[in-house]
Amino acid sequence: QALTAIAFMNVLTLLLPDFLLIFCGYVLIRITDWGDDFWAGLEKLVYFVLFPSLLFVSTSRTPLDFHATGKLLQVALISIGSGIALGWLAKPLFKPGPMIFESGVQTAFRFNSYIGLAVAFRLGGEAGTSLMALIIGFAVPLANMAAVHALAHRNKGGLLKEMAKNPLLLATVSGTLFNILGGSLPEVMIHLFTRMGSASIALGLLMVGAGLKLQGLSESRGISTYFITVKLIVLPAIALALSIAFALPPLQMQIAVMFCALPTASSAYVLAARMGGNAPLVAFLISAGTLLSIFTLPMWLLLAA
Repeated sequence: QALTAIAFMNVLTLLLPDFLLIFCGYVLIRITDWGDDFWAGLEKLVYFVLFPSLLFVSTSRTPLDFHATGKLLQVALISIGSGIALGWLAKPLFKPGPMIFESGVQTAFRFNSYIGLAVAFRLGGEAGTSLMALIIGFAVPLANMAAVHALAHRNKGGLLKEMAKNPLLLATVSGTLFNILGGSLPEVMIHLFTRMGSASIALGLLMVGAGLKLQGLSESRGISTYFITVKLIVLPAIALALSIAFALPPLQMQIAVMFCALPTASSAYVLAARMGGNAPLVAFLISAGTLLSIFTLPMWLLLAA
């Protein structure tokens, strides 16, 4: 009971500020007259500059120790792959309207890295943070490729073409390669990229709120429930089963299960908006998943303890 209470309070402390930022964006766009150009420019700043900076500096500095963490990476990547497969299963199951599946499927397997890193530090200090950063470095390219593929396929723009110009994917791949090749960033660049990345967290969540529209979602209620259930319930259950089967150490098991129980990344909204998807639907899925994860994350942390 004590563990449950501590886990619940930790997650509540971490998630409420993010959800309140989403609410602030929802209010700001309705009480100000800054215009569409302001929000469009803000979206481009986060998508092309700030968030890629965070991804690059994170992946370029993460220690890569595959001998000690190989099984952890297998659990995380198999779980992500399962989420992708289950997400695509929604298409024949629900036969959704245009751009509903293509936009929403990413919410079945993408994850909020900011919340993940924060919770990992609470669970294991620097060791927990390093494990989470390692997972993120390998999971981001896989999740981004799957997300871009769905939207690029619908837009008939070509998967390779869309991936080649996707700043989030390029930043992650280049940061990982830079790390593998033994590159070292100057201290001033580390501070610069870190501060730019920190700005992307708040601005990205504000944009989620600014794009939030709860009207007109009745036609996609079934598939929305499906995506949220896959992300918050099914994926962490898969990760827990795999962690037990692979006999992961206690901290690695908690990190793996917690990673798969994370709500969807706020950048999913940015991707949907930039690629002509159903951005309001994605904003709703992010918001609903973030709110529900306040209750589901402590449950999974308890089960993985």
